[in-house]
This record gives sequence, C-alpha cells and structure tokens, in this order.
Amino acid sequence: MTVAALLLAAGQSRRFGAQDKLLAKLDGVSLVAHAARALSGAGPDLRLAVVSSAPVADVLRQEGFATLMLPSGPQSASIRAGIAELQHQGASRVVIALGDMALLLASDIRALLALPPDQPASAWLKDAPCPPAVFPARWFPRLMALTGDRGAAALLRGADAASRLMIPAPRLRDVDTPEALAELQRGAGAGA
Repeated sequence: MTVAALLLAAGQSRRFGAQDKLLAKLDGVSLVAHAARALSGAGPDLRLAVVSSAPVADVLRQEGFATLMLPSGPQSASIRAGIAELQHQGASRVVIALGDMALLLASDIRALLALPPDQPASAWLKDAPCPPAVFPARWFPRLMALTGDRGAAALLRGADAASRLMIPAPRLRDVDTPEALAELQRGAGAGA
C-alpha cells in the first residue's frame, strides 16, 4: 500500500491581509512548515503540496514535499489536482491536510492512518467531519468530482463511528486571520 500526504496550500488568504498567512511564523516556524512536519512525521511514502505561491513552494520543498503550482482558487481545484497527480504516482491511500493547521501532530496523522484502510476517515469537530482526512483509492473518483470551496466534508458526513477520529479541538484550528495567529502565539490552544 502506497500512502500519500496531500497538503493543500493554494488558498487566497483573503481574511489574513496582505501577508501570506502560510508564511506567518508560529514559534519561529512558518505555519505551512508546521503542517508539513506533522504530515511528514507520520511517514507517508509520497508527499505532495498544492501551492499558489513560489515562496510557499520553496518552504515546502525544503520540508521534503513535491509541489504542484496552481492559481489560487477553490479548495476543490487543489484536491482534484493533487489527487490526480498522486493517483498517477500510484498512491493507494491519501491523507489530506490544510497548510494553515499548524497545531496538528504527527501522532494525529498516524492515528488517522490507523483507522480501517478500506474506508474514508477524518477528524471530527462539533459533530461534523473536518481535515485532516484520509481516503482509499476507490474514493479518488469522488474526490475528483468535487466542486466549489467546501473540500471533502460532504463525502464524509455519513461516516460510521469507526471512521471518526477525535482530535482535541485546539489542534484542529486553522489560522485565517492575524487575530487567530496572535491568539496561538499567546499560547491559547497550544499543547492541547
């Protein structure tokens, strides 16, 4: 089984302001590098990031990720492009994470990958699926059919309890605004 990591890092960062949020620092490390390290630490065979920025691509290549450059756009476009590339490379299972989820741990990704490999699985927050999520190859056509900026949550809503991973809510935070980053920098949610 060839397990791949797909890091989605091609968003528009509209709510963050002029700075690219993925390059903003938390504990001296860019948000996107934190997310990449959580994925890498789980030991996937393949690592791919879909990016829209050359500086973000540079950071991720230094973290051992191949990069696929796309214009900034809806999350579904990044998923489709990443899944197509990883399918071409022979991935039999793909774990998908967001580039602005800087508090995830490698152990969270390993726990997700330990769930039944023949079914999709994801983290759950407030009774709803959320990233990170993992999909077996037989679900790739469904991922390739996604549209809009909603990601894969709709595909996961009917998942049974065995496919739901409870990760502490603070580790599932994504950073969308400078205020959210400032809160993390003050230690709110860190280490939870």
